[in-house]
Amino acid sequence: MEEQYVRIQKMNDLREKGIEPFPSYSVQGRTTCYDARMLFDGLSQNEEIVTLVGRIRSKRIHGGSAFLDLHDATERMQLFFSKGIVGDEPFEDLKERIDLGDFIEVKGTLFHTQKGEKTLSVQSMRFLAKALLPLPEKWHGLSDVEIRYRQRYLDLLANTAVRDIFAKRATIIQTIRAFFESHGFIEVDTPMLQPIPGGATARPFITHHNALDTDLYLRVAPELYLKRLIVGGYERVFEIARCFRNEGIDHTHNPEFTQVEAYMAYADYVDLMALTEELITSLVQSIHQSDRFMYQEKEIACSTPFARISFKKALEEYGSVDIDEYPTFETLSQWAKEKGMTVESTGGRGRLLDDMFKKYVTPHLLNPTFIVDYPIELSPLAKKKADNPQYTERFQLVIAHTERVNAFTELNDPVDQRQRFEEQQKHRAAGDEEAQRVDEDFLTALEHGMPPTAGLGMGIDRLVALLTDSHSLKEVIFFPTLRPKLDETAE
Repeated sequence: MEEQYVRIQKMNDLREKGIEPFPSYSVQGRTTCYDARMLFDGLSQNEEIVTLVGRIRSKRIHGGSAFLDLHDATERMQLFFSKGIVGDEPFEDLKERIDLGDFIEVKGTLFHTQKGEKTLSVQSMRFLAKALLPLPEKWHGLSDVEIRYRQRYLDLLANTAVRDIFAKRATIIQTIRAFFESHGFIEVDTPMLQPIPGGATARPFITHHNALDTDLYLRVAPELYLKRLIVGGYERVFEIARCFRNEGIDHTHNPEFTQVEAYMAYADYVDLMALTEELITSLVQSIHQSDRFMYQEKEIACSTPFARISFKKALEEYGSVDIDEYPTFETLSQWAKEKGMTVESTGGRGRLLDDMFKKYVTPHLLNPTFIVDYPIELSPLAKKKADNPQYTERFQLVIAHTERVNAFTELNDPVDQRQRFEEQQKHRAAGDEEAQRVDEDFLTALEHGMPPTAGLGMGIDRLVALLTDSHSLKEVIFFPTLRPKLDETAE
């Protein structure tokens, strides 16, 4: 707090001298630090006046001269100040009243120092904004995880690798958008506030709309609305959607997350496997310029075709269990208990199958692997397999032991869909808060006819974490959900 007090005094001193430390000012004709460095020789030879703006990150005073490091969003540029050039009073302001973190505008010419450093010789300077708090650890890096996530702006300032992660995130989203558009999909928006949450097995957040005097839910998935658009005549739609699920927080889960969902009429889940392979390989190539990359000290090979194995056979291979021999929750739970698993009373056979898969199968899946043909209890929105109605035309793509893509041939039989919803409703009545609800409006849409359709969903945060070698989603979400910080002044 003492340093903040000193900086406030400097701010007041500037104002007393008639210098506004927070001017309303539009910078005209600026050159970025990167462009100045790239065009350095040509600009220097012509002695053109260059205008730079940015934040001061270091200051070294040597008698009547000073060297500063100026950073903008692109690069760093060294500044040289001479009392003989800028004048006594501006140099005194620089020496006594400018702090690390302040924003300034400078004009001058480019030259090489004796050590060959590209430098701007400043002829004039203007204040743009005063920093009243010091920057973290004098720019040697910010490592305190608590501060990094709660004050992301400091993390971005101190750690260039963090800015690189979010630049790659932007590239990934741009690549996803361009990919679907190039394949004839139209980007759409669907409601984030919904009267009935649906499209995923998840516990929703609830809110209340005062004017309508009705409860609404933050969407857990855009799926049911996107399929309404397929009913309405669109054949290929996608949405990059912010979704919300009232669930626990760990390195692969954040209550607020971003995913892309896409739906394609006149297609099935086999078509989507080919599309997914193409999408994933293009994303890997865009970030790593190769089909191989490192994640948590392990090499991931994304060469096609990806491996494929059914849900049933995967549990046979890795869990030594034939789930068809345990067709009820009671028989399957008995097997699980004998293996030392904790069995929840809510969620039924589907929840238990999912727990078994995560325990026995995913730890073995490093390279991209399609897990296909999920049990019907796990897939309330997927079409049954024609040759075995206990399973559905669904796949998940697992990479590095985590599900990255979920897709299936969509259920377009409204009678079957109603029965699935009603079965989910029974689980809700038994205490499963994640089970889906009966959505009458969606059923009405299906009753008007939906063509054969395949749909996929992919979590963008998890994908970014994978492609940037980040263990936790907190590293790839600008402002992750955190436990409220305790007020140390409260009694």
